[in-house]
Amino acid sequence: MKVLIIEDEYNLADVIATRLKKENYQVKIEQDGEEGLYEALNGTYDLILLDVMLPSKNGFEILKEIREEEPDLRVIMLTAKSELEDKLNGLQTGADDYITKPFHMEELVARVNIQLRKSNQSQQKDYLEFGNIQLNIKNTTITCTTTGEVMEIGKKEYELLEYFMNNQNQIISKDQIYTKIWGMDNEIESNNLEVYLSFIRKKLRLIGANVTIKVSRGLGYKLEVNDEETK
Repeated sequence: MKVLIIEDEYNLADVIATRLKKENYQVKIEQDGEEGLYEALNGTYDLILLDVMLPSKNGFEILKEIREEEPDLRVIMLTAKSELEDKLNGLQTGADDYITKPFHMEELVARVNIQLRKSNQSQQKDYLEFGNIQLNIKNTTITCTTTGEVMEIGKKEYELLEYFMNNQNQIISKDQIYTKIWGMDNEIESNNLEVYLSFIRKKLRLIGANVTIKVSRGLGYKLEVNDEETK
């Protein structure tokens, strides 16, 4: 498993890395906030150890952007700040755990191990779930847990629904969707997204789902549970 340490105190980061390597983790260190964020989003990591006070971009800003792109990536905040407000800020922004300096190395290792066990357990699920629908990650089908109806969906529909379900109740902009699903350099027709979203909405209605993809004018789209009970 791979761990990224984003910490500007190199001596501390090196000590942590050395200890984690004894646990057979692959470890990389980044000391700059911007470079750390780039590595977190473009590398393949199972866990991030993230300091708050960093050059270029602070840890809270980095965490917010990580959560927008990689909602399931495990993040432990690592900082000298111990005030309750800072801890709450980190946890509310999406940190999985929070440890303050100075700390015992064995406690940090234990927390890393706990988060990676949780990550393994969540990855063993065969589906994503939101409201009364399940998206099967092995055979591109959606199931309504209320009606028992199952329907196969197309590849792009699956990719879009997976992206929305991994960012539940968050507004996702068109640009974010285009970049994630089609790639930054891929030129597509401006109405293609609406066409695919229309297909998804129709199929959700057909199986009796109580969720849909709604438009937030000028902002983007959000997957949410309908206010009214699905008949």
